[in-house]
Amino acid sequence: MQRRALHTRGLTLIETLIAVAVFSTIALTAWFGFIQIFGAVQILRIKTTATNLATEQIEIIRNLPYSDVGVVDSIPNGVVPHIQLLERDGHIFEVTTIVRNIDHPFDGTIGGEPNDLSPADNKLVAISIVCNDCSKDVEPIELTSYVAPEALEGSGNNGALFVEVFDADGQPVQGADIHIEYVGTTTPIVVDDVTNEAGLYQLVDAPPGFESYAITVSKDGYSSEQTYALGDPENPVPDKLHANVAAGQVTEISFAIDELSRLNVNTRTVTCEPVPSVDFNLAGTKLIGVDKFKYDADFQTDSSGWVRLNDVEWDTYTYTVLDTGLDLVGANPNVPFDVAPGSTQSIDLMFANADPNAVLVTVIDGSNEQLLSGAEVTLSQGAATYTMITGSGHLSQTDWSGGDGQTEYSNVSRYMSQSGDIETANPVGELQLASFSGAYISSGWLESSTFDIGTTTNFLTLNWNPGDQPALAGSESVKFQVATNELLEELQPWDFVGPSGGSDTYFTAPGQSLSSAHDGDRYLRYRAFLETDDTSVTPNVSDVRFSFSTDCTPVGQAYISNLNSSPYDVTITKTGYETTTLNSILFNEDWQALQITLNPL
Repeated sequence: MQRRALHTRGLTLIETLIAVAVFSTIALTAWFGFIQIFGAVQILRIKTTATNLATEQIEIIRNLPYSDVGVVDSIPNGVVPHIQLLERDGHIFEVTTIVRNIDHPFDGTIGGEPNDLSPADNKLVAISIVCNDCSKDVEPIELTSYVAPEALEGSGNNGALFVEVFDADGQPVQGADIHIEYVGTTTPIVVDDVTNEAGLYQLVDAPPGFESYAITVSKDGYSSEQTYALGDPENPVPDKLHANVAAGQVTEISFAIDELSRLNVNTRTVTCEPVPSVDFNLAGTKLIGVDKFKYDADFQTDSSGWVRLNDVEWDTYTYTVLDTGLDLVGANPNVPFDVAPGSTQSIDLMFANADPNAVLVTVIDGSNEQLLSGAEVTLSQGAATYTMITGSGHLSQTDWSGGDGQTEYSNVSRYMSQSGDIETANPVGELQLASFSGAYISSGWLESSTFDIGTTTNFLTLNWNPGDQPALAGSESVKFQVATNELLEELQPWDFVGPSGGSDTYFTAPGQSLSSAHDGDRYLRYRAFLETDDTSVTPNVSDVRFSFSTDCTPVGQAYISNLNSSPYDVTITKTGYETTTLNSILFNEDWQALQITLNPL
């Protein structure tokens, strides 16, 4: 009884699920296979229909009188439409017909030896069939055929127009679209064709005309080039006029096109914060006529400080910032810059709020024409000096007259706190010791608000002006310490240190490097210490600035603002390079650029 029970029990639930899964897998596989086979059969059927349609059109053209074999209002002129929409087997097919005159060499060639004055020996018909309502898997069908016997030729009163198309490297462009309009008659003759594998299109048996052939050359994904009529409103004095054709002669004209590129333009600060809605102009150097650039357009970045420019032709470009409320404090790449065909490139433009008498100094390596970072740029005017390092950003404070109590540096005229012994507003824009009963207090300190770099930072140097102080004040009458933090929290400790990283050390001269222990932090405060050995004099500070580098730091450039209108001596130095000095340079404009080349020793 037990054995019989074992043999007659049903399937378990697990076994049933496994069986169903196996069956489903087999069924789905068979179904997908059927779908693929069905799709392949459909595609084959459509291709067969398209091939039959192309053959039908060829046969129709073969049965036309030779003089009618041509495209309506084209060269050669005839009765065949250039584009037709025909329905076959439930699908709409676009039929494109091109007819070309062929100059065979058996009786010479036009312009050759011997010169064939009747070059239209016979005609080549090219039919292209595209299914407009089919899937992308159905490729176009193309058929070509010669028609008419060689003994029948066109008139000897016409000429030929040869169009050559090459790319940026001088290589032929096959399959470039050629659009020609013969404007020598009241009813324009239109020719649409493509270049061959040698990048050449030959229009044979073309009627003569002076500046009568308007030509446009293009290709999908490529730039375009065209001819212009003299006096064209968009290009009054063009470089490339409409082409001429003379009887029995060959006119040759060439065009250069290549793949289009993309430019991604980012506008931001040196602390990586986006600067939105910046207006700028981008202009190439290719000319299509007198004072007429081929590419010259205005753009605006979006709310994120970003804009993508598509369809940019290969060329050498310059950009110009159109916003007067901003100073360009750095750019990568420098201008002018090259755009290669088929490339995607980025332009980073760094800005600050416009300051009076500002200069952007760009230093170029004379050996390779590349931007040179790490060069020291010093502007000197008597005792006052401004020193910046190319390839670094900076933040500065030049006014403390707004008073204390500001934690984060938002109001540029305020600070965190002070000892009560520092005069911050007399005169405005200067720190000095307070006075009492005709004498200066002997010492005091001031602590700044918190500067936010916006991202993790490598801190470089601390500078201040003036560098020289009254001799009676003592040798170290101005000193600084800095404190940095990775996080901004209310209870975060601020440990002020000097250049060695110790709390008992001080920055005693402008331009000293900050300790590497600060690197990787984001926030900074400084403390200024003023003291005097003689209470009849006071040291003073007119500006404090610290430099740093981030991912947003402009390469090879240094920006200095709030200069006065008197001449400065500019000195640029870097180890391994010749020192360059420019004397008595005026920076009396709101913003200006100075580019200097350093040559290696």
